[in-house]
Amino acid sequence: MFNEVSLSLEIGGRQLTLKTGKIARQSNGAVMVQYGDTILLSTVNRSKNAREGIDFFPLTVDYVEKYYSAGKFPGGFNKREARPSTNATLIARLIDRPIRPMFPEGFHYDVHVVNTTLSYDGVSTPDFMGIVGSSVALTVSDIPFMGPVAGVVVGMIDGEFILNPTPEQLKISDLDLTVAGSMDAINMVEAGAREVDEETMLKAIMFAHENIKKLCQFQKEFQELVGKEKIEFQAPEVMPIVKNFIDQNGTTKLKDAVLTTGKQARQDAVDQLEETLFEEFVTVNFEEEEVPAEVVAEFAKYYHDLMKELVRDAILYNKHRVDGRATTEIRDLAAEVNVLPIVHGSALFTRGETQALVVATLGTKEDEQLIDGLDEEYFKKFYLHYNFPPYSVGETGRMGAPGRRELGHGSLAERALSYVMPSVEDFPYTIRLVSEITESNGSSSQASICGGSLALMHAGVPIKEHVAGIAMGLIKKDDDYVVLTDIMGLEDHLGDMDFKVAGTKTGITALQMDMKIAGISEDIMRIALSQALTARLEILELMNNTILNTNELAPTVPRIHQMVIPKDKIAVLIGPGGKNIKGIIETTGATIDIEDDGRVSIFCKGLDVLDETIKLVNGYVKDVEVGEVYLGKVVNIAKFGAFMEILPGKEGLLHVSEISLERVANVEDVLKVGDTFEVKVISTENGKISLSRKKLLQEMTAE
Repeated sequence: MFNEVSLSLEIGGRQLTLKTGKIARQSNGAVMVQYGDTILLSTVNRSKNAREGIDFFPLTVDYVEKYYSAGKFPGGFNKREARPSTNATLIARLIDRPIRPMFPEGFHYDVHVVNTTLSYDGVSTPDFMGIVGSSVALTVSDIPFMGPVAGVVVGMIDGEFILNPTPEQLKISDLDLTVAGSMDAINMVEAGAREVDEETMLKAIMFAHENIKKLCQFQKEFQELVGKEKIEFQAPEVMPIVKNFIDQNGTTKLKDAVLTTGKQARQDAVDQLEETLFEEFVTVNFEEEEVPAEVVAEFAKYYHDLMKELVRDAILYNKHRVDGRATTEIRDLAAEVNVLPIVHGSALFTRGETQALVVATLGTKEDEQLIDGLDEEYFKKFYLHYNFPPYSVGETGRMGAPGRRELGHGSLAERALSYVMPSVEDFPYTIRLVSEITESNGSSSQASICGGSLALMHAGVPIKEHVAGIAMGLIKKDDDYVVLTDIMGLEDHLGDMDFKVAGTKTGITALQMDMKIAGISEDIMRIALSQALTARLEILELMNNTILNTNELAPTVPRIHQMVIPKDKIAVLIGPGGKNIKGIIETTGATIDIEDDGRVSIFCKGLDVLDETIKLVNGYVKDVEVGEVYLGKVVNIAKFGAFMEILPGKEGLLHVSEISLERVANVEDVLKVGDTFEVKVISTENGKISLSRKKLLQEMTAE
């Protein structure tokens, strides 16, 4: 019934198997990818006809997590998978980035790539498998695809590279690196690292590429078995009437327009010239006729393409950037902290026309973020949210839930800073950073990293040291190329590479590279990493001059104290029905978190409240010790002395002979219920607590 074809390859110590012909047979291309016991279904389909009147490639990549694949139920009321999780969205982006540059220019068919996790063993992660599966499905389909491409993950433990590490290995790895590419070049990199130096990072990337080559060859062998014949496609030629007019009348003027200083002024100059040229074009060629819609679209597209070519040539051959900078020069920098009065920590970081206002908020365990996915759910104590409102680029627009871009940028910035964060034991706060992009003209995610590092230090978070980020670009034509430091928006849009590098003065903590061409060589990557290091050190100098970590909490930050109590005291502290802990919270207004291992975190708005809360907690969990002085309260009077509460629920006897230096005949003559004063514990024999005020008076007299 089924004509199933399979092929296997041993890689990274596990068997990778491709199968097709049995499931999803109506898709243009469909493949089951199995690695260990993780199984991913990758499908691709295209529209029957190309879209008319568009100048972009309508590619959609989805990654779908099915909770049943890990033997789990979805969370929430409906118990059904709904919108993709943040992690699923990031994996979809991870798959999209290496395959998007591999389609021919001008291919405007709708293409939909869907990756569905059907089985997950908790060992072989489906992220890089999605890159492989998508590439295989495209390669065996009739869709023109200039692949194959493949992806792998590289870890590093004790200086040794590990191919496709397990989640448990990644927890102790100094490197979490995902690389994708073709047989000839690398076209996507995503990494987090514990301050890994540039040379080690480059070696890890090249180690990845050697294994990518094996996977690409494996896909070609599979294509020979089951591949369909590709449809014929040829990018349409530019209309001669449009090309000739713009070349003759607009080239020189457009060269001048793109060199206008300032993002908005440059855009206005380019737009105004386009409008003027189009009016002349209509007058010359159409007189009073209506201009066909396809001619209007063609004019706009070719004008934009010419602008792109002029900017690229100026940079590549004349080393002339549109804002006048040298190829290795950073835009003007500015940094300040304490820009908002009430928040726990704040910073404003500006690089040229890109600006991030970053705010730090410190909270308790209750503020941790629950992460629920295919792996075991867990809580995050540090997270960063990135917002990109339309006003940041001087535009109008609808504001709502974050899109893929916002989630991706926020994840990159969070990863870059996570490697310098203090441990939970040293700093038990939950920390949230929010980056508000108030201006944007390129590399706002890197501005978020710089601003985030400053805001953390301003709040008093004892991060290891400052982290800075920089975005590198590339202009490449044939064998000529130039690497650009600190690319702005136009250079990102018109260039061939977006290579973001973040780290400390010691090494890299995060790296992300995306290509618009098929890929780059090791030499280009080495140059980019070197220029990025020089730029990063320059930015770090400014940041260190702005604020250095004093490890002192900002005045607005609530205070937190962590203590460890014996496990057998947890029930005592909580009390029957939570009576004791509720009483403390009602008395002081503090937030108290109690862990099963005996860790108690007390969170208060002021030091006075914190001290009072600590005393009340100690009252339930600390044993009374001989020689210690306590503030006692008289709760009952007898002929032989007074009973005093020295800790919540703990009373001792102040014998009549221990009340004063002078003889006391009648206790009620000198004490009454409710009196409070300090007493010293002189005995705890047989569980009975004996107190003395006389001993303290004698000590005071002796002094």
